[in-house]
Amino acid sequence: MPGEGVRLLLLADTHLPKRARELPAQVWAAVEAADVVVHAGDWVDEATLDALLARSRRLVGVHGNNDGPRLRARLPEVARAEVGGVRLAVVHETGSAAGRERRCDELFGPGSPQPVDVLVFGHSHIPWDSTTPSGLRLLNPGSPTDRRRQRHCTYLTARAHGGRLADVVLHRLPPRTPARG
Repeated sequence: MPGEGVRLLLLADTHLPKRARELPAQVWAAVEAADVVVHAGDWVDEATLDALLARSRRLVGVHGNNDGPRLRARLPEVARAEVGGVRLAVVHETGSAAGRERRCDELFGPGSPQPVDVLVFGHSHIPWDSTTPSGLRLLNPGSPTDRRRQRHCTYLTARAHGGRLADVVLHRLPPRTPARG
């Protein structure tokens, strides 16, 4: 039934305060609406982690390649959680797009030591949604603050219910207005 299940917000590559001073208001509204916030690394500052911990019901996060020793001490390289019967893993990097499905299947798919249903990753700032031949769902929410070569900054929302992921939606943020000086 629509509306049932655990509401998820998927983020990555916030790069605060390097790429933006703060998360957009639309993202904070999504944090408050979510039951679980998943962050796939490259926070850059501890203040973002602390703010998400304070404002979210539950946070599942990992460190990324741009995160310093203090964030690495607080966050794992790989996180795992069961949400609404869906087994999730979160990492920052999965390597190049070429061969991604095969690599991820080997590490996280049904034949791996700790199989999951969904792997959330970041690093590229490029949204990604695919399913491997073995059925592993791969999701990258892009970045809500640094679009790089993309037209929009982005994040993902989804629902987990009864062991299934549903209502996966890529949200495009409006362009930021440059500050006037």
